[in-house]
Amino acid sequence: MNTGSNEPGEVAVATDGVEVDGVKGDSEQGLGSRAPEFIKARRMLHLSWQVGVFIIGLAIVVAGIIMLPLPGPGWVVIFGGMAVWATEFVWAQLVLRWTKRKVTEAAQKALDPKVRRRNIILTSIGLVIIAVLVGIYLWKFGIVMPWKIKDQ
Repeated sequence: MNTGSNEPGEVAVATDGVEVDGVKGDSEQGLGSRAPEFIKARRMLHLSWQVGVFIIGLAIVVAGIIMLPLPGPGWVVIFGGMAVWATEFVWAQLVLRWTKRKVTEAAQKALDPKVRRRNIILTSIGLVIIAVLVGIYLWKFGIVMPWKIKDQ
């Protein structure tokens, strides 16, 4: 996972914040805890804050994982849990930055006219194949219900 550095041996350093042209951007925001200062000042309070944030984020991520096979916005909830973790943990902030970068790249690629044209052609071919298969099935078997209504 690329954390924005191309040099081997470099580590991410937490900063208080970076201003670009007088405005703090989301991607330029420093890494590290976003807990209030009075919580950061006390070690045990900060540790219990981190445990609480981790448990809440874990509950949200687990709910998202449960929603993957079930009805519900599973991936959205999982990334919401990651965002909760990112308020406190550098690793989650780096994962979210990487994910945002990849989603942006995928969106730009999907908007490319050549890729869109290819996707439309492949979708059309797929729909034609499905229509032919359904037509063959209906020609061979007709519309037959899998249960017998008259016997009930």
